[in-house]
Amino acid sequence: MTKVERPAAPSEAPHEAGRSGFLEWLTSTDHKVIGLSYIITSLALLFVSGLMAMLMRVQLLEPSGTIFSFKAYNELFTMHGTLMMYLFAGPFAFGGLANYFIPIQVGAPDMAFPRLNALSYWLFLTGSITILLGFGTNGGAADFGWVAYAPLSNATNSPGIGPDLWILGLILTGFSAIFTGVNLVSTIFYLRAPGMTMFRLSIFTWNMLVTAILILIAFPVLTAALVMLFCDRHFGTHIFSVQGGGSPILWQNLFWFFGHPEVYILALPYFGIATDVLAVFARKPVFGYKGMIFATMSIAALSTGVWAHHMFTTGVVLLPFFSLMSLLIAVPTGIKYFNWIGTIWRGQIWFNTAMLFSIGFLITFLLGGVTGVMLASPPIDFFTHDTYFVVAHFHQVLMGTAIFAGLSGFYYWYPKMFGRMMHEGLGKWHFWLLFIGFWVMTIPQYTVGMLGMPRRVATYPSDLGWQFWNDLASVGAFIIGASFLFFLANLWISWRHPVPCGDNPWDGQTLEWFTTSPPPHHNFHHLPPIRSERPTWDYNHPNAPTLRRHVRAGGP
Repeated sequence: MTKVERPAAPSEAPHEAGRSGFLEWLTSTDHKVIGLSYIITSLALLFVSGLMAMLMRVQLLEPSGTIFSFKAYNELFTMHGTLMMYLFAGPFAFGGLANYFIPIQVGAPDMAFPRLNALSYWLFLTGSITILLGFGTNGGAADFGWVAYAPLSNATNSPGIGPDLWILGLILTGFSAIFTGVNLVSTIFYLRAPGMTMFRLSIFTWNMLVTAILILIAFPVLTAALVMLFCDRHFGTHIFSVQGGGSPILWQNLFWFFGHPEVYILALPYFGIATDVLAVFARKPVFGYKGMIFATMSIAALSTGVWAHHMFTTGVVLLPFFSLMSLLIAVPTGIKYFNWIGTIWRGQIWFNTAMLFSIGFLITFLLGGVTGVMLASPPIDFFTHDTYFVVAHFHQVLMGTAIFAGLSGFYYWYPKMFGRMMHEGLGKWHFWLLFIGFWVMTIPQYTVGMLGMPRRVATYPSDLGWQFWNDLASVGAFIIGASFLFFLANLWISWRHPVPCGDNPWDGQTLEWFTTSPPPHHNFHHLPPIRSERPTWDYNHPNAPTLRRHVRAGGP
């Protein structure tokens, strides 16, 4: 068994008085510094990706738009999808929030492998820069879509350095994700504090554990596929080329075997965030705690067997099997919804910004899930495949999790990370504009998709009735963009005019709310008795029924 590198205890921590400021940030192996680095980098990439989305919506305001050439538009939607899928949604959660809070939630002083953790971030940053450098090459950035289907992605159809940089950048970020997955699994299994049994972990920690295992299953497949694609482009192999005896469908099988677990690699961390937030601001324990855990495990297991529902129209997959598996995965997700509703039912709900974003997640993700069930039916999928209906579904799922639940987590944990509050008024403006803009954008996309508009097109005819819906979707996108101005203003005001928050402004339940805000280098000066999945709540409310129940059950 590989020996886990034990982080230094407070008395053993290296003397860092000679390092300060920017140099300490660059060389730190502290999981909190690395987590903040991930958060800041991924948020910057979110803004770049959002700008690309708004430029695309400008192009689609009128039929036969001429603002961008077809190639430039292809580069925009390729890089928009790449940044959102690979460089924001995942790294923000399992690179940023998990890096910062998982060691604290399990009562550890650091991640199991601090140096590997630092390497993971620098691989992520280097890979992100490598991908974006494609815009500076003569041939431009990758323009074959974020799924890179063969033969569109071969050297004949996509020549130049930009696609190669895309491939190499994704390989680097893939290794970053794999190393982070190893670190999270090791930390959760081996560095838990005394009394922190597996069924006393927070739901966020449980979801991150399952996510890390999915990463270790899925990302090596993508990395291998990217290496094969690079060999096809430069070393004369024909793995994905019919002319050389290969098969383009092999790329789709490899990519989607990664791609559908990836959907839940992106979603499960945000499910965990929403679960923790809903419990805290409903003033209740998580309803069906163990049911939530087993539902998460079920989702992860089923996610590895549904990849071919993205390939229904290829004619090479067994439709009944993959349709059934795709429908089954809705069952554990429905269990989660039942438990989320049970958590807030008859609770003393505090409708602050973090809670609003979690409720927004429940609403937005619900419709995305319902349309996902629809797309699991082959006849419906045949009709809507590669239309804007799928675009709307995908944005519902991804924005419902990474944006709404992700921002809920950011507003929730911001006081813990920085020791100061964010402005509630600006936060609520941010939520309502984002929520309204989201629906104004996605409902027209569903509609125009049902009218037959294909995805990934830079222009469209004027006589098909699509312009009104495209204009309305563009208005929604601009409202979403405007909402993030309130987010930036909130960050600026919080930084320039700090309002101290104390150690536990929300009366939080899990272990991170027991330490100071922000936490010290070694995370804790001392730990409370851990008798349940809510140790901080138990400590602060010694007469609570939950604590008495655990004591009677023989807890430590």
